[in-house]
Amino acid sequence: MHTLQDLADRISTISVSSTMAVAAEADRLRRTGADVVDFGAGEPDFPTPDNIKRAAYDAIDQNFTKYTNSGGVIELKQAICDRHKSDYGTNYTAKECIVTVGGKHAIFSLMQALVEPGDEVIIPVPYWVTYKDVVNYAGASCVFVDTDESAGFQLSASMVERHVSPKTKMVIINSPSNPSGAVFARAELEKIARLAKDRGFWVMTDECYHRFLYSGEPFSMAAFPGIKDNLVVAGTMSKTYAMTGWRIGFALAPTNVIDGINKLQSHSTSNPTSIAQKAAIEALSGPQDSVTAMLAEYRKRRDFVVARLRQIPGVRINEPQGAFYAYPNVSAAFTGGIASSLQFCEKLLAEEFVAVVPGEAFGTREHVRLSYATSMHELERGLDRMHKFIAARQSCSRGA
Repeated sequence: MHTLQDLADRISTISVSSTMAVAAEADRLRRTGADVVDFGAGEPDFPTPDNIKRAAYDAIDQNFTKYTNSGGVIELKQAICDRHKSDYGTNYTAKECIVTVGGKHAIFSLMQALVEPGDEVIIPVPYWVTYKDVVNYAGASCVFVDTDESAGFQLSASMVERHVSPKTKMVIINSPSNPSGAVFARAELEKIARLAKDRGFWVMTDECYHRFLYSGEPFSMAAFPGIKDNLVVAGTMSKTYAMTGWRIGFALAPTNVIDGINKLQSHSTSNPTSIAQKAAIEALSGPQDSVTAMLAEYRKRRDFVVARLRQIPGVRINEPQGAFYAYPNVSAAFTGGIASSLQFCEKLLAEEFVAVVPGEAFGTREHVRLSYATSMHELERGLDRMHKFIAARQSCSRGA
């Protein structure tokens, strides 16, 4: 029997975001005076570009501070469709677009609109922390597909097909990947799209990091011919334009899906912030040179981080092909009371004041995620401390 103090059962199906938990603990230590180097949160250290901020100032000056349509203003929807067409060659219309309160909100709403209890959702491992929880919250079951670290965490259509069942409702694709930085082969993604079409399930492509690709041209699965009716896109302004706090994301999908999400949004968030919508229009329609500049800086940082991690004895790291995360295997340091990446992260933070996210949050137990969306100075300091921490563990192990 439940009491008034009991939470609804559905809340027990989800957990607190591990990345947010790491950020909170790092912040707590910082407030005590600790000199914390934080590689936890995936947040660009760049300021929002000036032209985007000016658009927000103009919106305030023009008193654009009232409610908008719950799914966003038509000008922003069209700007999203136009940018997607320009970048990837797609052909979405404003009726196939909805503006959301960040990319995470788009993913949550898509899952609520499309997935039901008893359904199965295929998720490649390692995966972004939120996927598992939003599937669980919808009452569905996660079906995890392990990828091979030695092969760069690549995903193939055959790997997905082995897990397809009559209950399969969706496969989630995140390329470039958070946390691994892997970019899945275009040919394999097209095969997965065909598989979805043939077997009658959805593909959700999370395009959060699509513009941060270190080689080749960015592409979207939505550009594959004949797949549009089986595919939904989740996107965001947060990473591409350094607008994490503005909370503007979007979904692109068939009109009935968009209409369903709009109903949900009308009873939950109402509209995304009016001022932030005006800023997002400028981000998408204005100069894109800030994106190019950020990518060049991330490439420089990636090269430094990979080289520095490879100097630490026993650490293995695949070179990230996109996004701004490194996902090293640190199992060589599993000694002296450390048996998992969770314990590794706890001790690293407590002893060296370096915050990283444990691999358990992403479905593996031998890795940690480092965000290199921070300054070179912080990267140098933090990686020096990690080297010292791991070397000390290995020295103790040899001594024992």
